[in-house]
Amino acid sequence: MSTIARRPLVPPATHPDDPRYWDPADLTAELRRTFQVCHECRMCVGYCGSFPALLDAVDRDIEAGVSEGAEHTTNVDFERVSDLCWQCKLCFIKCPYTADEGASELLDFPRLMARERAQRARRDGVALVDKVLGEPRLIGQLGGGMHAPVTNLINANRLVRKVMEVVTGVSADFPLPELAREPFPTWMARHPDAAGDKGEVVLFATCYGDYNAPSVPRAAVRVLEHNGYRVLYPEQTCCGMPNLDGGDLEAMKAKVRENVASLLPHVRAGRKIVVPGPTCGYTMKKEWAVYVDTPETHEVAAATLDLMEFLDGLRKQKLLATDFQRPLGKVAYHAACHLRAQKIAYPGMRILSRVPDTDVRMIEKCSAVDGTWGMKAAYYEMGRKYAAELSEGVRDAEPDLVVTDCSLAGRRLTQENKVEPLHPIEALARAYGLDEAAS
Repeated sequence: MSTIARRPLVPPATHPDDPRYWDPADLTAELRRTFQVCHECRMCVGYCGSFPALLDAVDRDIEAGVSEGAEHTTNVDFERVSDLCWQCKLCFIKCPYTADEGASELLDFPRLMARERAQRARRDGVALVDKVLGEPRLIGQLGGGMHAPVTNLINANRLVRKVMEVVTGVSADFPLPELAREPFPTWMARHPDAAGDKGEVVLFATCYGDYNAPSVPRAAVRVLEHNGYRVLYPEQTCCGMPNLDGGDLEAMKAKVRENVASLLPHVRAGRKIVVPGPTCGYTMKKEWAVYVDTPETHEVAAATLDLMEFLDGLRKQKLLATDFQRPLGKVAYHAACHLRAQKIAYPGMRILSRVPDTDVRMIEKCSAVDGTWGMKAAYYEMGRKYAAELSEGVRDAEPDLVVTDCSLAGRRLTQENKVEPLHPIEALARAYGLDEAAS
């Protein structure tokens, strides 16, 4: 019987302002306690590479006769398990030992892995690959717009990508999204302001929407206006998730503070913030106030909704426009992990199911991209392995249209299934007949 107690004497440190958060001994004790509980449970073994690595480390010491459990796991074991966690949050959703489930163990495996990375980054520095992937907005600003054709040509060159892989650690095989010739901020600046008789909402377009896939926030503007809302687009920067993935908490917190300062006046004016990206939405709702624990951050987080969640709220109130012009046929709908982690079910699927002559079939499998992890050369092939069930599910559905809320999951499907998935808001705009509107 292991000597490690399942229940913590005090709640685990999850807040970076808590001195215990940065204490290596406290972190080691919490990692070993969590490893012990996970080793006894084993429910999450198929979710990602972290749990097989965890079980192997504990089993190794038990079989060698040096441990009863996780007592002798080491920093090498911790780093291996942490590196294989791509922060999909599925283990937290399913775990019976969390505070959300009322359990005394108080496990939060994803946040514990984030804490390990943060301590490591403070100790050893932020890895170059995480520095590169941590600044998607800067990359979009530098490479998009008038520079987009050249940037895209360079990124499409196989030799250049192999060199980039060696230098930066970003996989040459991962299909980088193209940069837009007209970024969304440019389009929005010339878009005619539309007064809304239903009210006003704030659009947090995401870095990806701003510079890689502006068709998504453009569709969001058109659909929201069609439903009677004026769309506001205040100053905004990256949500900070890519920095959090790399353990760079200071960069993440700086972005949170900048966004909160810009968004707070709108929240206090009674406006909701709608987000078309589930990873950014999750970060804003669930992570911002953990890492920047101020009343202002809590206010903004509480006013944040997934874009399709907002529209589904209109559907529930029978306020969603139903003047659909086009059927969508058979739709394969990918249930994004970070949407599930928000515990709001599948609002995009519910809305698209309202379109006449449309059959929506859900595929609840992980893409193993989840922010930045799947883009790294060290994990690209493992990510493909774990995403195989998603690819097979889409292939077996034989759909007319593939839809996913997660644009990076869409990149995986583009690579593996040779399809160009739409965001649910783009599919909804198509159903309304708005996708051909002049831009």
